[in-house]
Amino acid sequence: MHPVSVILRVLLVVLSVAAGLIWVERRLLGLWQLRYGPNRVGPFGIFQVLADMIKIFFKEDWIPPFSDKPVYFMSPAILVFTTLMSFTIIPFVPGLYVVDLNIGILFFLAMSSLGVYSLVLGGWASNSKYPLLGSLRGTAQMLTYEVFMGVSLMGVVMLADSFRLTEIVEAQKGMWFIGPQIVGFVIFFIAGVAEAHRLPFDMPEGESELVAGYHSEYSGMKFGMFFVGEYIGITLISAIITALFLGGWLGPGFLPPIAWFLIKTFILIVIFILFRATFPRPRYDQLMEYGWKILFPLALINLLVTAAIVLA
Repeated sequence: MHPVSVILRVLLVVLSVAAGLIWVERRLLGLWQLRYGPNRVGPFGIFQVLADMIKIFFKEDWIPPFSDKPVYFMSPAILVFTTLMSFTIIPFVPGLYVVDLNIGILFFLAMSSLGVYSLVLGGWASNSKYPLLGSLRGTAQMLTYEVFMGVSLMGVVMLADSFRLTEIVEAQKGMWFIGPQIVGFVIFFIAGVAEAHRLPFDMPEGESELVAGYHSEYSGMKFGMFFVGEYIGITLISAIITALFLGGWLGPGFLPPIAWFLIKTFILIVIFILFRATFPRPRYDQLMEYGWKILFPLALINLLVTAAIVLA
């Protein structure tokens, strides 16, 4: 398959899923919290997403006169760019990927690290105290959780003896890595929630304290890019977990490989939404303590135990 064709297909699927998740999340939150989800616009409220998009397209694109305009414009694009770039290494089925890098995991971690610039620059360029506080929170949170996100993956790398995602999936033919690496899976999932700054770890956007955090001064399509980037991030973390811990496209033969990959990814996305419906937001100091005092030591212990087993 031609690389350009693959890129276009991946872009189409990812952006469509990100748009559809807005509707899915509202429906599931309505179900779990015993309140109405979108149910007025079209069958099952499915046209609500279309209404939201029309609103964002035609909403006044106000630019704060006190902002640093070049950086202000660039910030939302960085978030979307880094998350979409990470999809280039994900193997959906054998032969269906944009590029099969031999440093695939390192590339994902690098793009994840670059994504923090979107928060930093968005809060700084807005030249307002609430966005600045939100960007400072987001920077500390993402840099903290990236540390043990990377450490938690080293057990998978040792078991597969590769950083290449296709080889990691192939190495799970006998047993998915969620079995021997259950601790790494839990740590990576929690770190992924924090990286996507989703509830309960949405400190950079804490509405009750910071209005909307780092994107308080954004409107129109620029706010829409932050909004879509968040849902792309959820999809990315779910797809990465599927490839690294849940066997990727592997599954019983009664369904095609792509179906298994999509089913596993969708289940993880639903868990992301369930977190939002269930858990309260912790204090910021609790979030940082939880990371450094609990998750980081667990990640190191998991790494040492896995290394000892592999060597033995």
